Amino acid sequence: MSVTVFIRYQLDPFKRAQFEEYSKRWLTIIPKCGGDLIGYFMPHEGTNNIAYALITFESLAAYEAYRARLRQDAEGMANFHFAEDHKFILAEERTFLRKVVV
Repeated sequence: MSVTVFIRYQLDPFKRAQFEEYSKRWLTIIPKCGGDLIGYFMPHEGTNNIAYALITFESLAAYEAYRARLRQDAEGMANFHFAEDHKFILAEERTFLRKVVV
């Protein structure tokens, strides 16, 4: 059973450009480490401090293997440090979803 990780980010609304830079870096890092990236989604109209990401994995075990590879990836770690240094992410929530099938 595949799972999709739904990530909700609360952003500093004055640092959205930095979050977008951070998101663009993940577009190559996540697939390289084993995630099927559906995409990152930035605020456009309305609420200006909430963003989302969706990444699908074959299973929870595949997600755990991805997380281990991500911690060993130099680009991935550099991107985590970029976020920590610039503090544009105020909060992050992860929800694990499964697709409803008939």
